[in-house]
Amino acid sequence: MGKKETVDTLVDGGKATAGPALGSVLGPLRVNIGDVVKKINEMTKDFQGMKVPVKVIVDTETKEFDIEIGTPPASQLLKKEIGLDKGTGEHRRYDSGVIAFEQLIKVAKMKQSNLIINNLKSAIKTMAGSCITLGILIDGKNPREVLKEIDEGKYDEVIKNETTEVPAEKKEQLKLTISKIEDIKKQVMKEKAAKKVAEEAKQAKKVAKVQAAVKKK
Repeated sequence: MGKKETVDTLVDGGKATAGPALGSVLGPLRVNIGDVVKKINEMTKDFQGMKVPVKVIVDTETKEFDIEIGTPPASQLLKKEIGLDKGTGEHRRYDSGVIAFEQLIKVAKMKQSNLIINNLKSAIKTMAGSCITLGILIDGKNPREVLKEIDEGKYDEVIKNETTEVPAEKKEQLKLTISKIEDIKKQVMKEKAAKKVAEEAKQAKKVAKVQAAVKKK
C-alpha cells in the first residue's frame, strides 16, 4: 500500500465532471478520473442542485481511491427539502416558506454526522435555528416557538421515532399556510413597486425643477 493523497473539492450534486476543477488535481495522481467522477455522481445524486464537499483519497501506488462525501450547508438542505429558491431577506414582513417538523427531522438526520453534537434532538434544534435565518416557518409556527416546544418535550415522541413522513392532513394544512404566505408576499411586492414608482416620480420632478431653473438663467 502506497502513500495516500487527499484531494478536497466542491462539486455540484450528481453533476461532477472531469473538467479543470477535478482533472487538474487528479491528473498528476494518475487515477482514472472517469471512474472517480462516476462514483462521486452516484454518491451525490440525492444532492442535485446543491454544492457538495467531497474528499478523494488516492493510493499513489495502487491508484485505488476512496471517496468521502460531506453534506451541503443546512440552509441548502432546508431550501431543497421545501423547494425554496432562496430565503427572504424580508421575513419580518413575510415568511419565505414553511416546513413540516417531520421534514426538519429528515434534514437533521442528513446533517447530523457533520455537526459537533451527539444526538438527533440537538441536530433538529440546529436546523430550527437555520429556519429562523431563512424565514421558514415550522408547522406554520415561528421557529423560536418550536424551539421552546422542543425544550418542553412536546416533540419527544416524534423525535424518538425519527418520523420523517408528513401526515396527509398536515400536508393540506401546510398548503394553506403556503398560500397565505404567497398572498402576503404579493402584497408586499406590490407595495414595494408602488413605492419605487413614487420615488422615481419624485426624483423626476426634482430634475425637472432644476432643468426649469437652469433655463430661466
